[in-house]
Amino acid sequence: MKISYLELSNSIKNNNGLVLVLKTLDKAITYITVLFYLGLLVYAGFQIPVSGATLLYRSIVIPGISFAFVSYYRKRTSSPRPYEVYGFQPALDKDTVGKSFPSRHVFSIFMVGITFFQVSIPLGVFILVLGVALAIIRVVGGVHFIKDVVAGALIAIIIGVICFWVFCGIFGLLMLPF
Repeated sequence: MKISYLELSNSIKNNNGLVLVLKTLDKAITYITVLFYLGLLVYAGFQIPVSGATLLYRSIVIPGISFAFVSYYRKRTSSPRPYEVYGFQPALDKDTVGKSFPSRHVFSIFMVGITFFQVSIPLGVFILVLGVALAIIRVVGGVHFIKDVVAGALIAIIIGVICFWVFCGIFGLLMLPF
């Protein structure tokens, strides 16, 4: 059985409770991730006397440059969103034109999850699970296509593996600019 975005959006919008749950989870997951990331930065700051600034540096520079790259790419390509293509009002509050591919929300949460692997694998996995939930919410809410959220997650994973594990882990590079 094939279901269209319009049918999915209409069925969700006809259920006020479901719309409220989607909106609440979308915001909650985003804020929880921000709080966890800020906690990681504070923890990394406290680690400076013990192990230097490497953890703090990596935890800011790699996600920061990656976020800027994804933002620039998405602005340049400006792919339309599902509600633009199919002409419906999404369940999630969104009126942005274009800039759908890749999903920056999903990219960000996956990048934060991967950044956490430096200090805690269980917390990293927890955040990645939240990322999967957020990806589903963003698609079901009508603000992203499946390809948008998958691309956001994959870009974060690829950048994380290359930067955190290959450059920093295998080669032992600090990735410092000096």
